[in-house]
Amino acid sequence: MPPHKLTRTKRESLSTVVAEIRACRLCAAHLDHGVRPVLRITPKARLLVAGQAPGMRVHTSGVPYNDPSGERLRAWMGVSRDTFYDESLVAIVPMGFCFPGYDELGGDRPPRPECARTWHDRLFAAAPSFDLVLAIGAYAHRYHLQGRAKKTVGETVRAWRDYGRIIPLPHPSWRNNTLLRKNPWFESELVPYLQQCVTAALSSGRSSSRSSR
Repeated sequence: MPPHKLTRTKRESLSTVVAEIRACRLCAAHLDHGVRPVLRITPKARLLVAGQAPGMRVHTSGVPYNDPSGERLRAWMGVSRDTFYDESLVAIVPMGFCFPGYDELGGDRPPRPECARTWHDRLFAAAPSFDLVLAIGAYAHRYHLQGRAKKTVGETVRAWRDYGRIIPLPHPSWRNNTLLRKNPWFESELVPYLQQCVTAALSSGRSSSRSSR
């Protein structure tokens, strides 16, 4: 069963779980740059952006995808910055909530595993039922596709037609430029489909918002 459809005997309040996440200090001893959980989610959101973990710029600002990778992701989605950050439409929940620091080569470390183990099932049990999930990177693929991810990010993204309302994407970092150049179908086939799905999910969210007024 996808994590977005989990049920609990007593449904927890989304605001309660989010408040606990924002106060979490489980990984403090492992975070060289300090603790700053970054996520955005409300009960009205219809589209989920599920990424890896905040980078240093996001850690500093507290705003997810507030960097060139975010600009590329919004271009893939075909949405404006204002729409992307409208919490009544878009939820942003990474696999690791805090910046994990740098590895020996200067790249970002993987998301801390404590986040998924401790928080993700609880959070998505309390979250709305999303019309569309954008799973970005290997860690998000493995969690959100529940055993259906392929061996590599490239293989999983290539199989995007197999996953219904969950669309697997590579990270929109410049580090994946080579992957994108070698796979022109990404821009010619997957991006147009992605934009159609995003438009439909956001339209559904806007309609629900108007009807609830």
